[in-house]
Parts: sequence; structure tokens; C-alpha cells
Amino acid sequence: METKLIYELIDRFNAGTMTELDFSDGGSRLRLRRAGAPSPGGGGARTCALKPADTEGAPSVHLAIPAEAAGADPEAAGTEYIRSPVVAVFYASSGPDAPPFVRAGTTVKAGQVLCILEAMKMMNKLEAEFDCEVTDVKVSSGDMVEYGQPLFEVRRH
Repeated sequence: METKLIYELIDRFNAGTMTELDFSDGGSRLRLRRAGAPSPGGGGARTCALKPADTEGAPSVHLAIPAEAAGADPEAAGTEYIRSPVVAVFYASSGPDAPPFVRAGTTVKAGQVLCILEAMKMMNKLEAEFDCEVTDVKVSSGDMVEYGQPLFEVRRH
């Protein structure tokens, strides 16, 4: 991994609101976690996998969302939210004329693409971490989304 890339990742991590960054480019790995952030194995955080949208087999970036921001919606029993792991522009499809990746009622398998998030001029696929059914899409394509903002309401299978 190039030193310039390492410093750029650290700078962007420090300037943002992420609690954890885990980046791998084959032989090298960089893991950053904010002081006081829950450890990934401790059940205190949920991770979301982001993969570059234009590169098949490219490295994933796993971002941790604190458990209190990622938990189930107390208003709707049996449902929970998939939230944005970054501040980004939300895209429901791969292009303006393409159908959306998911709609309300879509059954999703773990690893399936839910949307594309454009952050820091990079297009990243947000993939489902578990099998579920999308019960509602909370944002529209082209919307700016905040860290922790609900994107999808889902029911686990």
C-alpha cells in the first residue's frame, strides 16, 4: 500500500464521523478505530460493507455504525433499519435509466447490492449483511444522506 494512500485515508477518517475503517488492498491492511469506539467483535457495532462500484473483486471498506444508531426501530416490531455508514449521495440504481437495485417487497440475500453511495467522489456499493425483505426505501435516488440515516427498513429472514 502506498504511503500517500495511507495518509489520505487517515486524514479523511479523522475529518469524518466514522468510528472504524478497515481497508485492505490484497497484501496490506489498514484498520483505524476511534478512541472509545466499540470493538467489532464485542457486538457494540454493526458493520456495513462498501465496495467500489466500478471494480469487480476490488477491496471492501467495512464501516462500523454504533449499535445505538443501528438498532431495531422500537416503533415497528420485527423491522430494523439499514443505515448509511457515510455521508454520501444515495443512488438507487446503477444509472439513470437502470431499474433500482431494490424496492419495497424485494427479498435480498446477504452480499446483494442495495444501493450505491457516492462519497469523496468514489462510487461504492452498499451490500446487505444478512438475508432480509425490504419493507420500505426511506430515501430517493440523488438524495444526500447523513451518517446513520435510515436508508432501508427491512425484516430479517
